[in-house]
Amino acid sequence: MILEIGFRPYVALSFPDETVFFSTGETAPPPGVRLVRSMPELWGLVGSAETELIVCHPNFVSPWTLRHINRNIVSRRFIEGRSPLVRAIAPELLRRRRRAKLVVLDHEDLPLINRDNLFLLDRCDLWFKRELPADHWRVFTKTAHPQLPTPRFRSRPRNIRRVEKLQPLSIGLPLGVEDLLPPPAQPDKRVDVFFSGRVAGSSTLRARGLAELKALESQGVTLDIPDAPLPRPEFYQRCAAAHLVWSPEGLGWDCFRHYEAPACGSVPMINQPWLDRHAPLIGGEHAFYYDVEPGGLTRAVTAALADKAALPRMAAAAQAHVLAHHTPRALARYVVEEARAL
Repeated sequence: MILEIGFRPYVALSFPDETVFFSTGETAPPPGVRLVRSMPELWGLVGSAETELIVCHPNFVSPWTLRHINRNIVSRRFIEGRSPLVRAIAPELLRRRRRAKLVVLDHEDLPLINRDNLFLLDRCDLWFKRELPADHWRVFTKTAHPQLPTPRFRSRPRNIRRVEKLQPLSIGLPLGVEDLLPPPAQPDKRVDVFFSGRVAGSSTLRARGLAELKALESQGVTLDIPDAPLPRPEFYQRCAAAHLVWSPEGLGWDCFRHYEAPACGSVPMINQPWLDRHAPLIGGEHAFYYDVEPGGLTRAVTAALADKAALPRMAAAAQAHVLAHHTPRALARYVVEEARAL
């Protein structure tokens, strides 16, 4: 049996017959998920010999901090009985009692591991991290180490054991969108570049890149850039209608759009990665990567559109790659198989 503890049933939806789920969030899990409904029941399962694997999603902040307590008690959620304050304590049970293998799924935007979660890193067998820096040691910057980890810090056996547990994990496609994606046949293309996403309050390179894209219109490049957020079905239809989908990083480098664009039959245009990635989209084969310095996006878009005959082949290869490796079920299978191979 697999026990999943977290704010969303990532593994439980992919392995429903094997997995029971304890929710630490506010949103009710979808139908078909087998639930653990009480802390005593959870405590029993954590120490049960029948539990083969525990999958834990780390808390964003410690449940013991005054900020976390205040935000949950001094709120309408607490008055209405919906506060996750007590449930957020669930990962703390893993400090002591368990027999099963333990893996952590970290889908957060942070390229760090919070100090509050270092106990989980020490207790787990593997830590799967979405925003995993190419130099894995950087996850400890300002958390386990007051500055950038030094050679002395990197030489300590305890820290070496910690960093050996780190594995890359993509964010992949969002949960529950498979039925909304366009059919796999190559769609008709009506525009050259499509982008829909937050610019204000997001990454600085989005504002710079958007200015470059709009300047390309004077050179005959056709753009589809809506002024407001789109419903997901329409977002996917407009992705499918574009040769290229601009997918710059937001709060994190890895984002859903990197994988949604290929799933819709288009080629993503992404700024150069600085992460260690799982089953990455290969530049020139599945995606285009551009330099973030001024003119980098302009050069990449111009070069890509100069050979439009190659884009359908790239889109088809990218679509097959994403559906094989970056659906929620494929990623959950990867996590479970890596844990069972230990």
